[in-house]
Amino acid sequence: MITANEVRACMNEAGSRRQPFLFGVDFELSEGFFVSDPLGQQEILFEAGGVTNSPAEEGTSGKVSEKMFSLNPVAYEVYREKFAVVREGLARGDSFLLNLTVATRLDTDWTLEEIFHRARSPYRLLVPGRFVCFSPEIFVRVDEGMISSYPMKGTIDASVPDAERVILEDYKERSEHNTIVDLIRNDLNRVAEHVGVRRFRYIDRLQVSRGEILQVSSEVTGRLTGDYYSRLGDVVFGMLPAGSISGAPKPSTLHIIARAEGERRGFYTGVFGYFDGKKLDSAVMIRYIEERDGHYYFRSGGGITINSDCRAEYEEVLAKVYLPFGNGDSK
Repeated sequence: MITANEVRACMNEAGSRRQPFLFGVDFELSEGFFVSDPLGQQEILFEAGGVTNSPAEEGTSGKVSEKMFSLNPVAYEVYREKFAVVREGLARGDSFLLNLTVATRLDTDWTLEEIFHRARSPYRLLVPGRFVCFSPEIFVRVDEGMISSYPMKGTIDASVPDAERVILEDYKERSEHNTIVDLIRNDLNRVAEHVGVRRFRYIDRLQVSRGEILQVSSEVTGRLTGDYYSRLGDVVFGMLPAGSISGAPKPSTLHIIARAEGERRGFYTGVFGYFDGKKLDSAVMIRYIEERDGHYYFRSGGGITINSDCRAEYEEVLAKVYLPFGNGDSK
């Protein structure tokens, strides 16, 4: 691993030479990695934008039902203490929306490598001995001078009757989504011109280990000017940490997150991406399992507002702990 500032400089340099690369940076912007020949190495496996260096079908033998996957969730009382710190900050007006996350310990005989190869997700990343990520959330895409971000906020089980209408008409979900879209617009305005919302609150359907879920996203775009290739690192880092997994306003919200969560997030909710020499495609590192002290931990979270119910938020955080194996596979 190298420092986040070194990652940024390497991205600028490689971008100026149109050299393909893979990068990743943690939530705290303290460390990261940079790979200058991502398709020619197997130390860090990835998939992004339909491009992967992963051997086809490796490690996918065996039935999912024969594998163990059970949860040892953080106690509700512990979550309630974290929630109380957040509510205090919201009541003071230091934040309007905050993404509170926790770590759920797993009992499983899946390895990180097996999870990576089995997972069905548009963005996958495996750093052996550290973590695996199978994220559905785009961070930014850069293509022919257009930069696009796709903030994701709002999830519901597709089996809920009339699920699409329920999630789109939910006041809390709509308020959270509006706040994040506004934050992303502000972030894009720091690095681009002609920023606007191209699509607002559209639905994606995802197959996961327990069935199908619906997720709500928007598309916000802007235009990069000048020789943006030589400042790809500056463009990406100028928007970090991602708004969808921090909150608004960002600076004061980050202070509350540090107090409430009481531990570093590390690469969880950081970003990673692939540049092919012309286009950059990147993701927010959610849906994330880390290896720590001989155990696996699944990190998950949710948006908290002044109107949030603690018990409901706790249950939502646990509902996001799943393996994205899809189509009849079970935990």
